[in-house]
Parts: sequence; structure tokens; C-alpha cells
Amino acid sequence: MLSATALRASAPATLATKHLLLTSGTRIVCCGLLHGARARKFTSSTNPFFLATTPKANQERSLKAFRERSFPHPVYTEAQMNDIKIAHRKAKTWGDWVALAAVRVMRKCFDMATGYRHDSEIASGKKTPYGTNAFHMTPEKWLARFIFLESIAGVPGMAAGMIRHLHSLRRLKRDNAWIETLLEEAYNERLHLLTFLHYRQPGLFMRTMILGAQGVFFNLFFLSYLVSPRTCHRFVGYIEEEAVITYTRAIADIENGRIPEWENLLAPDIAIKYFGLKPEANMLQLLRVIRADEAKHREVNHTLANLSQGEDPNPYALIYERDKPHPTKGLDFMKPEGWEKGEIDGEVVEEYMKPGKEWKTGEKPVGAAPTARAA
Repeated sequence: MLSATALRASAPATLATKHLLLTSGTRIVCCGLLHGARARKFTSSTNPFFLATTPKANQERSLKAFRERSFPHPVYTEAQMNDIKIAHRKAKTWGDWVALAAVRVMRKCFDMATGYRHDSEIASGKKTPYGTNAFHMTPEKWLARFIFLESIAGVPGMAAGMIRHLHSLRRLKRDNAWIETLLEEAYNERLHLLTFLHYRQPGLFMRTMILGAQGVFFNLFFLSYLVSPRTCHRFVGYIEEEAVITYTRAIADIENGRIPEWENLLAPDIAIKYFGLKPEANMLQLLRVIRADEAKHREVNHTLANLSQGEDPNPYALIYERDKPHPTKGLDFMKPEGWEKGEIDGEVVEEYMKPGKEWKTGEKPVGAAPTARAA
């Protein structure tokens, strides 16, 4: 009997050797150990960029060859992941309304491309996704949505981090620790994408869509961030709200038995090592931890949108007293709608986020202000 690790390691090679070439535009993939036999359409292009195949085991370097990741992932408890709920922050300013409108337009286009049906009652909490009549999709459509979603979700953090990095260099000033959190968010979204690519490789159509979407979205977001970083962070917060809804509905489909193909589908090694999952972790547990990540991005970006973009330090990089609720990298104190400026560690934010206020290295003022300078 193969162990979970051996089964997971042998899956890519098993899948790669079971391709039967039919017509010039179609292949049948016998998904063997993981998926069961089912048909998928592929391109017949000889360009490896457009080929839709499962990666061969010998094409990827063993994870053991790499040192510890620069952005280690916090380990979430079952209770913390169970507490993740669908939530929405009401728009209060013109910037909020612009961000929300942009997200709604993007979502409609995205829904059409992936065959997804948005349910406003589920999004507002009036209806549960566990209902017997709830709309659900096939595993292929879910994976297409996940892959497209994560290929776009990794853009904002990198673009914003790059802009703030260059801004810090140009003005010869500290960035107050925003850059690392933004880059870590982009890194996390890319790991989500790499995880899902172990289950399905997109064909020509989706790769073309991703190529075009990334080119358009990156440039629009880049220019928008130069004009209004606050609106951009609110925009990302609203996008992450939609991501939490998407993963919640996928989780409900698995738990309701609507996707039997995923009930015993093992998580790939890259996810096991990055998320800190157990070796026997399956697709359901994988989606639960990814949903928790999206919920955290939702909180982080709504929080950053509530702060002064050029003056306030990143509250997720500060040091706090343990017995007080405060922003954290994990799920210890979650605020789905983001932390307001005055809520962060009581009155500390009002005192230590004023323009020109310098932090003193080695000293800890009353109220648990930061004990060291942040880059």
C-alpha cells in the first residue's frame, strides 16, 4: 500500500504518462491515481507555453533542494479556520464606491469566463451555500476559476510593493514596513496558483486570457496606485471578499458531496510544506487554509486603506502586548472589515502614527509601541 507521500509524489509522473493523442486538437487524459478517467481538450501547438500537460516529476527540482522560504506561512488551527465567515465592508467614501464598482465589473467578466453564477444572497449572508438547490460547478470549472483568480490576485501586492520600494529609494526615506507585507501577500497568492497547477494545466484559451488580463490589470493597477493608494487597497479588500465567497462555496460543494472526485484527492507536496499541512491532507483541507489566507488579505487591505498612506507604519509589523487584540500575521484577532486607525492597540496608533514621530530604538513606551525601527 502506498503512503500518502509516495502517492502524491508519483501522481505527476503517472498522469504525464497516460496521455493518449487523438485528433489534432484533442487529448484524453487518464487521470489515473488522482482524478479517474475523464476527457479534457488541449491545444496541439508545439510551443511549450501553450501546451496543456501535467508537469513531469523530473521537470521540477525537489523541494528538499531549497532552503527555508523567505516568507514562512503561519500554521492555522481548525478553530481559526472554522471561524472564517463571508463578510462585506460597506462603502463610505467616494474612493470606496469606485473600488467596489470596479470589483463588481471585474467579477461579472470573470464569472462569464469561468461559468460561475454569483449569488447576491449568499454574498450578503441571507442564504447558505449548503442548500440543496445551490448552484455548483464541475471540478474542471472550479479549477479554472481558482487558477485564473490566483493569477490575477498575485498582481496587486507586487505592484504596490514595487511602487513603495521605488518611492522609498527616490525620497531617501523609510517605508514604515509596508513593503514586506505587500510582497508577502503577492508571494502567498503565487503559491496558491502553483498549488492548483498540480491538478490542472490550462490550455491555449486560458493562457491567452491570463496573459491579456495580467497585462491590462497590472498597468491599470500601477497607474491607479500612483493616484490613490488608499482606493487601491480598498479595491483589493473587496476582491478578497469575493475570493472568500468563492472558496466558501467550493468547500460547501465538497462537504455536500457534490464533488466526489475531490473527497480523497491529496494535497501536493508544495502545499504540504508551505502551509504546514499534515501529509495526508486532502483537497478540502487545502481549500480551507487557502480561504483563511484570502480572509487575512481581506483584513490586511481594508486595514491599510484605513491608514494614512504616507505617514502611518504598517500595523502588522509592530510589536504589541500579548493580552491586547491587535493586527497579527495569523488569525489570532480577525477583523473582516479591517482595523480602524483608533482600534489598533487602543490609543497607541493615535500617538505613534503622527507625522514626524520617530520611534526610539530599544525603548518601549507605555501602550506597547514598537521597540525597534521598521524599515
